Amino acid sequence: MKFVVSSTEILGHIQAISRVISNKNTLPILDNFLFELKNGELIATASDLETTLITTIPLDASEGEGVIALPAKILTDTLKEFPEQPLTFEVDPQTLAVKLSTENGKFSIPGQNGDDYPKNPEKEQDNIVNITVASEVLLKGVNKTLFATADDELRPVMNGIFIELNNNDLTFVASDAHKLVRYKRLDGRSEVESSFILPKKPASLLRNILPKEQNPVLVEFDDKNAFFTLSNYKLICRLVEGKYPSYGSVIPTNNPFKLTIDRVELYNTLKRVSVFSNPASNLIKFELSNNELVVSAQDIDFSISAREKLMCQYEGEALEIGFKSVFLLEILQNISSANVVVALSDPTRAGLFLPYDNDNADEDVLMLLMPMMINV
Repeated sequence: MKFVVSSTEILGHIQAISRVISNKNTLPILDNFLFELKNGELIATASDLETTLITTIPLDASEGEGVIALPAKILTDTLKEFPEQPLTFEVDPQTLAVKLSTENGKFSIPGQNGDDYPKNPEKEQDNIVNITVASEVLLKGVNKTLFATADDELRPVMNGIFIELNNNDLTFVASDAHKLVRYKRLDGRSEVESSFILPKKPASLLRNILPKEQNPVLVEFDDKNAFFTLSNYKLICRLVEGKYPSYGSVIPTNNPFKLTIDRVELYNTLKRVSVFSNPASNLIKFELSNNELVVSAQDIDFSISAREKLMCQYEGEALEIGFKSVFLLEILQNISSANVVVALSDPTRAGLFLPYDNDNADEDVLMLLMPMMINV
């Protein structure tokens, strides 16, 4: 088994899949990449049992076929140090030793039996749902929602992105019980009504590989696993089991008070004022009246406070409401329009954050943030 490959080509592919490998693998073989030489192509796999990422690496030349497991860290660290050049990998089928040859040097890497590597899960053909999604739609759905997922061991369903398919739209939802994001795409439709919860780790991996993808992505899922097929990559992941909470019921429908403000200006003000908030609560206060927003924070323990005034458009009664500044900054960071609309009803109910002007008519973004009690 022998193949010749470009050093930068193989490095780019294995760096992308190496993000799957866990620091605490239960099986030692999972500290390796699985290389399979077949039909003149090199298929590289990385897995942590829950998530598997497979890539096809183009070769300059190849001889024979076979599988070999190679130590991921040694291989990645070595390849990082090579300038662009052809590399020759030669596998001894008896000893499983791999000789890596360059124009000026030779390197010896111990391999392991590739047959010991865990097999990929099979699709349940009777129960499979599939949809083809534009790579840009999938990437944006993940980007808009990933930050709002929770880290809750007691409620694992909250630790992923809920993806809902129907014949009207494709919806991505994430929430940690303090903030919620609902991102709808009217140009992503499915003939079958279905849904699944995508875990955080595979969602992060998709966010890394999707920007380079030009073609639509085939998404297939059954009760246990999801399969994402891209041009050069295939991602297989175990889904989060359980029923996602009814997110629609927590979105307030009657929000008569509307604040319209420059998003970047509000973001920069919050960055300054939040320095003066109590580190434990991160509480900042909004005081709204007469087209004016006053943003304030204080930390009584250190006798520090800050207060900044912003011009805005405000329709409604005078209102005071508190928010956690960390969450509010995250929400403003993930809204792309120049101005943002904040829809409110009273200090005890969630505020809705919406883009004022949307460039894409097929896009519907809604972000929600629960308020905090203001200590009087």
